[in-house]
Amino acid sequence: MQGNLTEIDMRSILQLIELGQRTGELFVQAYSPAASTVIKTSDRQRRSDQQQQEQSWFVFFNNGQIIYATADSDSNISRLRDYLRRYKAESALNTLDTPTTPANNAPEYGYLWALLENRIITPSQGRNIIHSMINETLFDLLDLHNGSFIFEMGAPLAPQLTTLEISNCVPKIVQRIQEWKQFHPHIQSPNQCPIITDFEKLRESLPEPTFNTLTRWADGQTTIRALARYLNRDVLTVARAIHPYVQQGLVQLTGPLNQNDRNSRWELFPTNATKVPRIVCIDDEVAVRKSVEYILSQHGYEASGISNPVKALSLVFQLKPDLILCDITMPLLDGYEICAMLRRSTAFRQTPICMITGKDGFIDRVKARMVGSTDYLTKPFGESELLMLVEKYAGPGDPTQPRPEKLLEDALEAELDLDISGPLPPASPFN
Repeated sequence: MQGNLTEIDMRSILQLIELGQRTGELFVQAYSPAASTVIKTSDRQRRSDQQQQEQSWFVFFNNGQIIYATADSDSNISRLRDYLRRYKAESALNTLDTPTTPANNAPEYGYLWALLENRIITPSQGRNIIHSMINETLFDLLDLHNGSFIFEMGAPLAPQLTTLEISNCVPKIVQRIQEWKQFHPHIQSPNQCPIITDFEKLRESLPEPTFNTLTRWADGQTTIRALARYLNRDVLTVARAIHPYVQQGLVQLTGPLNQNDRNSRWELFPTNATKVPRIVCIDDEVAVRKSVEYILSQHGYEASGISNPVKALSLVFQLKPDLILCDITMPLLDGYEICAMLRRSTAFRQTPICMITGKDGFIDRVKARMVGSTDYLTKPFGESELLMLVEKYAGPGDPTQPRPEKLLEDALEAELDLDISGPLPPASPFN
């Protein structure tokens, strides 16, 4: 089952899954209208702008009931950290080993189970967190009118802690969405961040405990949604509480905050600032590999190109890259298969894997996400697009540092077809 949200709305999609008692995974991708209004710019830039505007969600079902739901931008578990604050257990995430993730698109769920298995949270607390996550995700999805979806039948997400019946929760969430709209235009998104603009007048208007709470979190960096998670309140309740003060100008809202920025992978997986980020590009086209190597090396990255997709699997375990760029269409093993194989290893559960492809269809992007791809880059792409993607997932390079020796160059060059000859100027795929 797949289609566009202009043809069928989210509520109907969920009802069909419930009536059919279907088990599997729903992937939804939104397209911002702003992405299609870029003017006086190249097609390449328009495509880059559109990619930045996209948002996506995953919902997991078992026999027509919802097991778990998440936004793709929450895949690095910072949302779970927010929810654990209410139980004073957020620091426990730093002590956990990378868990055996139940699914490529649900690392957060794997960490939640690790917390349960280690008795850091109780089953009741785990169920409350999952219910909150599902309701939060559906709040966004049921107000979505512009995008595409695909439902893929498959085994249910396991182990299973709880379920929510669609017919029970959806009408309540739709009602909350209607109530949310009463705050427009002063509050438009749960991802906006409140900041106090007049402390003295606000102190006069609020009880001391409420004022202290607001001054603690209204810092221009914490979203309304995060504040609701911290306080164990519904986002509607939080918005209703601050709405009068936004109207009076005592509190202003910034944003909405870009969730990809807020949920940056550096929050949970900080890297050594002195380490040169290592990038591996797996592509059977020599021009692409050489161009990627040349561009990245000039901007302070250690970049290695691998032509043989089969041998690439063994090499990446020794190189331990910070980011893997992988072409989709290759002989012997395609990019989907490579990505799926790497995700089965605990060593690469959290490593960003970005697909490089000449295909620009929705189904190709969905398939890449289904096997655990972090992002994608469509050929032809320019230097700025490549650098934007690499910096997003591997951090900034340092052109001032001397280029380090590549790991295992001499020993592995002949056996594994590692391209280590001097970088060449950018070639035709980027023109």
